[in-house]
Amino acid sequence: MEIDLSPYIQRIKNGDVVAFPTETVYGLGANAWNPSAIKKVFETKGRPPDNPLIVHLANKDRVLDFADHIPEKAQKLMNAFWPGPLTIVLKKKPEVLDLITAGLDTVALRIPDHDLARSFITKTGPLVAPSANRSGRPSPTKAEHVKTDFGIDFPVIDGGATQVGLESTVVDLSEGQVVILRPGKIGVAELESVIGKGVLISDSGASTPKSPGQKYSHYKPKANVFYGEIESIDPNNLYLLQSNAYPDQKNIINYNGDLGKLSRELYDRFRQADLHGFESVCIEELEEFKAEQPSYFAALMNRIEKARSA
Repeated sequence: MEIDLSPYIQRIKNGDVVAFPTETVYGLGANAWNPSAIKKVFETKGRPPDNPLIVHLANKDRVLDFADHIPEKAQKLMNAFWPGPLTIVLKKKPEVLDLITAGLDTVALRIPDHDLARSFITKTGPLVAPSANRSGRPSPTKAEHVKTDFGIDFPVIDGGATQVGLESTVVDLSEGQVVILRPGKIGVAELESVIGKGVLISDSGASTPKSPGQKYSHYKPKANVFYGEIESIDPNNLYLLQSNAYPDQKNIINYNGDLGKLSRELYDRFRQADLHGFESVCIEELEEFKAEQPSYFAALMNRIEKARSA
């Protein structure tokens, strides 16, 4: 069924916020040139003002509206991975709003690999779009997740379940080197296949973050999140397993080493745990799959660690 985007486009033009789907998670969109609209994003989410936003574009022609220049390696990555789950941090132009960048001299940009999202952004112009959830909660991968956090009447474009399920990889190219600030589906091997060796990985606990996901606790369900060896099954917990040691049932889901599927479903499982009143989400160790699925492994461990942190 084709979705009529016109009422949502008008909301953006009126300075409101609208949730929309991308291939990663649902984003909370607002006009990237409208300060009052961007303030609504922070107020709606309860987001700390020192947590920078990602600007979502419809095409590469708009990059230089925000970035001071495009380094050669950044251009190669754009050509290889855009549209897609890769955010690139570059030196910003002076006119880019400090609200977006948390006062930094850099701006984070990406083009989502989702036809509905790009069609929407084409009509509205560039949008800031952090995940469409209350700050700290699991990111939304379905429209109903957005409504759970913000209410049944909240404006959300329903594009079904997202296809990646974890937020985009964020790479910083503002200082010459290529540094992963937040891991995602596109990992070191994929980046180095395009630009050569030398991709670095940042400390995810940066005190002055250039990217979302670096400083604060994120992705947390109300249930506790446990990661490690599963020695027994408690009916009060939800289990996400790899070993097939226990058969699937209401509180046991076996992923059998498919880290891509676990990535797509992780936040939904967190939310299901809360919906059904489970005390904990217990995730079986993933280390044996690190060598064969390094990008998914790094991204999942980042999200799991953030969900476990106090």
